[in-house]
Order: sequence, then structure tokens, then C-alpha cells
Amino acid sequence: MPSRTQSRRNATLALIVLTALVALLAFFFSRTPQPLTYHSFADQRSWLGIPNFGDVASNLAFAIFGAWGLVYLLSLPQQEIRVRFRDPRERWLWIVIFFGMILTAIGSSYYHLAPDNARLVWDRLPMTIVFMSLVAAMIAERISISLAMRLWPLLLLLGAASVWQWHLSEVHGAGDLRFYAAVQAYAVLVMLVLLFFPTLYTRSSAYMVVVGFYVLAKMLETFDREIFAVGHVLSGHTLKHIAAAVAGYWLLRMLQGRRVKNLRKA
Repeated sequence: MPSRTQSRRNATLALIVLTALVALLAFFFSRTPQPLTYHSFADQRSWLGIPNFGDVASNLAFAIFGAWGLVYLLSLPQQEIRVRFRDPRERWLWIVIFFGMILTAIGSSYYHLAPDNARLVWDRLPMTIVFMSLVAAMIAERISISLAMRLWPLLLLLGAASVWQWHLSEVHGAGDLRFYAAVQAYAVLVMLVLLFFPTLYTRSSAYMVVVGFYVLAKMLETFDREIFAVGHVLSGHTLKHIAAAVAGYWLLRMLQGRRVKNLRKA
């Protein structure tokens, strides 16, 4: 079994190779604008005066689990912080992740009240905060907390830039989703790759469940209309919000139950 130092070197190398590979592949795809049909969701029913009620109200799940995680992390006593995090700086990564979930609830609700490209910006920006902070958290766990804290602002900037680049390209009539799509794919791939490297925490298998919920959310989104056609109860997109929010809840469960295996700091 490789030493901790060798494992960190291998993980760093894997991260560098993955970053270069995703950046390179993004340029091989042709420019792709946001299809306007994207905004035509299956369930457009209004209720209580709220348009697209299902897709708007389902964002409450993000707000609930985001607030739950935020309260939990901010109220942790000092001795519990030492049990859950080998470096107290890591806690701030998770605080921002759960705060990002609250922002996602707000941004996604705003978008679904009247879906269009302009409002979609405020749906996607908070999601990049969650994804890129989660990437930083996994780097902290499997490579180095110091490296994670240095990369975190750059990752957040990269995520925000991908959304604004897409938005500006649409405004100028040359819509291009490649950068945004590449950043989204990169975040998921980093999670999957880093899962193959050891962590100093227990309960790390929870990440596989989180990835499973993410895949489920994407499938529900893809089959939005087909799912809604079965009884016209809930649409695939409504269920997508719930599945993605439950992924956040699973992260909270992991934090509540995990322990530090080794107190050596990066």
C-alpha cells in the first residue's frame, strides 16, 4: 500500500491530468447555444397564484437541508470541530457548500417563476458555488488542506466565470455552453477520481451515494415529460430538485457521523 505522501502525490498528479484533459476536450466540441426549448418544462401548472408551482416549490428542499447543514456547522462546539475536521479551516468549505444550497433554492425558484436565459444565470451561479466548494473539500480531505484553501477562490472564480461567459455569449447572439458544461463535468469527475485515493475520515463511502443521487437527478431531468405523463402528479424536473437536495442531506449525514482517522495535518 502506498504511503500517505505517495498517495497525495498520485492524487495531485491525477488532478493535474484530469484538469488538462477536460480543458483540452472542451475545445474539440463545437459551439452549442442554450436551446430555448430547455425552458419549456413539463409541469407548468399554477397553484396558490404561483406559476410552475411544482418546480418552484420543490426548491424548498434545498433551503431546508442547506439551512440544516448551516446551523449544524455554525453551532458545533470546539471539541466537536476537532472530531469532525482535522483542520478547522475545512469547516468553512462546508459552511459555504450549505450556504450555496440556500442560494440555489432562491436562484432556482426565481428562475422557475418565469424561465428564460436571463433568469437561468441566477439558477446556475449558486450551483457552481456548491460544486466548486465540494471539489475543494475533497482536495482538502485527500491531498492537502493548504492546497485546497489556495485553490478554493480560483475554483469559485472558474465556476462563476463559466456561467457569465455562457450568459454573455447568449446576449451577443453566439451562445456557447462548452465552458459551463466542461466546468460541471470537471467537478463531478474530480469527485469520482479522488474517491480512489485514501482519506483521513470515516464514512467517506457516503460520497458514492451522493454521486448516485446526482446521476438520478440528471436522469429525472432528462425524462421530465415522460415522468409527468405518468399520472400528471410530479414532473421529472420537480423530482430532480428533490433528488439533488437529498444528495446535500447525505453530505450532512456524513459530516454528522464521520471521525478523523489520523490527526496529522497537511
